Amino acid sequence: MRLWICAALALATVAEARKLTDDERIEILRGMGAEYATLKTLLPRSKKALTIESSGKFDKQEWDQAAKEMGPAGRTGDLIQITKVTIEDDKILLEINGGLKSGRKWYERVEVGMGSRTSPIGGNGNPTLGSNLAVLFPKGVPPISAAELKKILLPVMDFEKRSATEQFITTLPPEIQKAVKEQRVVEGMDRDMVITAVGRPRTRSRETRDGIDYEDWVYGNPPGKMTFVTFKGMKVVKVKDTYAGLGGSVADPLPPQR
Repeated sequence: MRLWICAALALATVAEARKLTDDERIEILRGMGAEYATLKTLLPRSKKALTIESSGKFDKQEWDQAAKEMGPAGRTGDLIQITKVTIEDDKILLEINGGLKSGRKWYERVEVGMGSRTSPIGGNGNPTLGSNLAVLFPKGVPPISAAELKKILLPVMDFEKRSATEQFITTLPPEIQKAVKEQRVVEGMDRDMVITAVGRPRTRSRETRDGIDYEDWVYGNPPGKMTFVTFKGMKVVKVKDTYAGLGGSVADPLPPQR
């Protein structure tokens, strides 16, 4: 029995010491990014990230004080969205509803034009309030999956009750539903569909050709696979995969919508 306990402790120590692999990091980023959840407690706004221990415990008095100072980002039962995930050595940072800035989509805040005359490229929308959370791992972030991270967050938010992402997917045409479930981008998608399928891009760039706005979203890093998604206005018009600069392929367009 003593040998078994020593072996278990040794394995636990090795697991704690091992750093996340790139694949594990990607799984967390994809599994948490753009996810929706239902709040189980009041979530304050706060300039400093609100902390949650790896056990799921959090300082309710500290959170209540933050809510008194800056107001709530959401109340029990409210639907919130994880808009950014950052993995550091000893913590995982989660941006909620765009953080302390407006909760509108980033492209709804962009304006284009010449000189002093500009106009927004997206709708006005209704701003929402956001916040920031930090899940703490004092001994370093261990090998952990997105599903395990969601369990840690369960005292604060429930990812199972919300089903907003699933409901959104069911409203899409069958071809796009299939692409989203396979985590790939196809022509005809809009920005929300792309983010639901593959998350937020590594970089973005914009240009105007013949008076038409084009925007490129880039996924992946060289020398591995890189995906270039080109928007014309609000819709994807081209998807190209490249592999270590050896050329690429363009995704097949969707059949005409009926």
